[in-house]
Amino acid sequence: MGSIKTKLAGMSKTERIELLVVIMLGVTAVLTAWATWVSGLHGSNQAQNYTTSNIYASEGNSEYNAGVQSMMQDMLLYNEINSLSIDLHFAERRGDSEAIDSLSWKIEELVNSNMTEEMYDAYEWAIDESEASGETVSPFENDEFVAGYFEYANELLAESEAMLQQGNEDNKNSDAFGLVAVIYAVALFLLGITATFRNPRFKTAVFAVSMVAFLLATIYMATLPMPTGFSFANFLGGA
Repeated sequence: MGSIKTKLAGMSKTERIELLVVIMLGVTAVLTAWATWVSGLHGSNQAQNYTTSNIYASEGNSEYNAGVQSMMQDMLLYNEINSLSIDLHFAERRGDSEAIDSLSWKIEELVNSNMTEEMYDAYEWAIDESEASGETVSPFENDEFVAGYFEYANELLAESEAMLQQGNEDNKNSDAFGLVAVIYAVALFLLGITATFRNPRFKTAVFAVSMVAFLLATIYMATLPMPTGFSFANFLGGA
């Protein structure tokens, strides 16, 4: 340690700057490679998240269409039952027992065989609401029931939106790390040309500018997040 201090003390100002230039060239080169690599990781995550978002969006739209079809089928079923119920009402007014038995059986079969559990609950709710209000209430006036047709589709579409937003963040971070790499490249260039100047003042000035670029890039990089899922432990373990 003492010999190093002695050697440094024996160096001129120009020689010290040249030594610092050599050291900073190595450090800056390593950090440039690091920023470029991390930018690539963010870019990889961006592509993966965009792909996942598209998959979720496709599945969500498919489930939404399936929900619409299911709702239309239940509407047709309800309209058929409602039509039979009207016929049953007139049969009861006429006292036509044969028609009453026939229509009652048809309605019961449609309810028991064709209705889903959710549709049956909404159907019972509509009957109760109709009796309470004195007006005909449709099961499809139940917002919670109608929303159930699209619940899974909305979950998939929400996942798609979340993945899209994450992909946008990865894209922004990738660009940011790319900018850091560019600033480091500028610092490397300035460090590289420092040795070409014979005038100590010029040499010092160029070195100082390169250090400003280096510090700006390093401080900015420290504020940026690492890619999702990245950990130094896994990275070192994988290495």
